[in-house]
Amino acid sequence: MTWVTDSYFKNPDFCTKYLCMKDFVKKYSVELIFALLGALSGFLYWKYIGCLSGTCAIKSVWYLSTLFGLFAGYLIGDLVKSIYLKTAKKGKNDEEL
Repeated sequence: MTWVTDSYFKNPDFCTKYLCMKDFVKKYSVELIFALLGALSGFLYWKYIGCLSGTCAIKSVWYLSTLFGLFAGYLIGDLVKSIYLKTAKKGKNDEEL
């Protein structure tokens, strides 16, 4: 097993061979924004609505509600991005005709 050293990061081709954080954030920005909004809404749902009896599996503890919101937000963001890309691609094809 090889260890990642500073020589990898000094290599100018490092970001072309591997996905850098900047490229990752740019590629998945819509999904990340929706995931963070989902996590925030999940936490706020637990805080203000929640489950007082403690018998609700998702709403009884803050971290499960936050994770559920994060997951739901990511899925919604992915759906929005795919619909947007399909309509943009369709509009681009219509202009070429």
